[in-house]
Amino acid sequence: MKASDLFVKCLETEGVERIFGLPGEENADLMISLMGSPIEFVLCRHEQAAAFMADAYGRLTGKAGVCLATLGPGATNLVTGVADANMDRAPLVAIIGQGTTKRLHKESHQNMDAIAMFEPISKWAHSIQDADTIPEVVRKAFKLAQMEKCGATVIELPENVAEHDVAIDPMPAFATRRPAADWKVVQQAVDLIGQSRSPLILAGNGAVRKRASKQLRRLAHKTGIPVVNTFMGKGAVDHNSPNCLYTIGLQGKDHVLKAFAEADLVITVGYDLVEYAPSFWNNNGAKKIIHIDFEPAEVDAGYVVAVDIVSDLADALWQINEKLNDEFEGKLPLFDIGRWAGLRETIRADLNAENYDDNFPVKPQRLIGEIRSALRPQDILLSDVGAHKMWISRYYQGIEPNTCLISNGFCSMGFALPGAIGAKYARPDSKVVAVCGDAGFLMNVHDLETAVRKNIPFVCVVWLDGEYGLIKWKQQNQFDGKHSELAFTNPNMEMLAKSFGMWGRHVTSAEGFAPALEEALAHDGPALIAVDVDYRENRKLTERLGEIDLPI
Repeated sequence: MKASDLFVKCLETEGVERIFGLPGEENADLMISLMGSPIEFVLCRHEQAAAFMADAYGRLTGKAGVCLATLGPGATNLVTGVADANMDRAPLVAIIGQGTTKRLHKESHQNMDAIAMFEPISKWAHSIQDADTIPEVVRKAFKLAQMEKCGATVIELPENVAEHDVAIDPMPAFATRRPAADWKVVQQAVDLIGQSRSPLILAGNGAVRKRASKQLRRLAHKTGIPVVNTFMGKGAVDHNSPNCLYTIGLQGKDHVLKAFAEADLVITVGYDLVEYAPSFWNNNGAKKIIHIDFEPAEVDAGYVVAVDIVSDLADALWQINEKLNDEFEGKLPLFDIGRWAGLRETIRADLNAENYDDNFPVKPQRLIGEIRSALRPQDILLSDVGAHKMWISRYYQGIEPNTCLISNGFCSMGFALPGAIGAKYARPDSKVVAVCGDAGFLMNVHDLETAVRKNIPFVCVVWLDGEYGLIKWKQQNQFDGKHSELAFTNPNMEMLAKSFGMWGRHVTSAEGFAPALEEALAHDGPALIAVDVDYRENRKLTERLGEIDLPI
């Protein structure tokens, strides 16, 4: 068969159901081969959007999301989405075209070393020079992308290699079992828990993957240890549980840091240092730390671990739970979760304080409260990057794992709108809401056309302030209220939506948001809600949190 046909059969063997992308002439053979395959090709309007779709799809399915682009500018347009998936631990395989190998050694049209470009932002990147290696290359790309910690891999297929005739079959795909935790370090962890006075669990990005949250919840309830989640660990423990002390991640004071101030032992579960630096919660390096993750602990002066458990997260937590049963039979829970009820109520009251404020422009707190109320436990919110992300990260609470997707490691503006398309493909029975600032929204607005053409039912909520609000917030905090020029103008968002042929509304009152959201969620197709937001609340939040008295 032709090499491009073999490549597609290898994708089918890996269980690929769809590819998000934008083709070019250098991968024309591959595109024609796809026409005879059950794999759906989702034609996008920009390669970055395709990568973000694959990013979100991979996070939610646990299988590698696949995106495709041609050579040169097509490949460079993928870069931000690939880097985002890699740093946020989303399994992704990017396929890029390339010119004939007969001209890659010299200056030629659109010729660049794309593999060298992708190497620093991926787990593995490889150019296929021999068609007979296609089965091995495809198998390796998917195996590495889906192995914990997950990330991005890149395959380059030159056009003349795709044309070759081959007589070889795909390699079988198989799941790699993650290793179990060493019993000695499990015992050390249980001993430390038993000796501690005030332990605390910090649940990170990994805690919402590979069924880890089930065992984490069991550990928290069994021991009476409270759980704090990072921005990306939302839903690892239900926010309604008495064990949940909500979210950490703002680079400043917050109520939850009182729990860290009292903690003599911090048990991190699937925590990436990129989520929230240890210097913010262990600035003197004095706390004992149990690190539980798929990989060994990163080297950091604020993160010197006492026990380093490297294993499948669910297995490590299961072993700890079983060992606790054996050693403390009849004595569990070891700690009184009720002692944290006061702090939990303080945080809860803070989060709900402005939920019913009728002022306009609408306060961020009310918008987030209305969205949470409108969504079921299994529904999905995606946050873009901007000032709204800080509000969502602190105020929006998860009930189930992996239902709040935030670009936090790489922190990429433009993620949420295309990510919502990928999310809806991954979870068709869940309602999906993308929350964007007016700056990030326009970075990938073109793929509203993709959503309309494919009739993808999701809601995009755009917070309007006419500025790069997060940059303004940070500059004001750092420079005594001063900021550089950050204002811009916006199109009429309601007319913009209608020009794409989709449902759209510009909400002009606080009371009008909830009914508009209800109508948008019920709409059979993509919907856009624009709402003016009161970002004067940014500085107010900074000032209010700055008044918290903390010993940390």
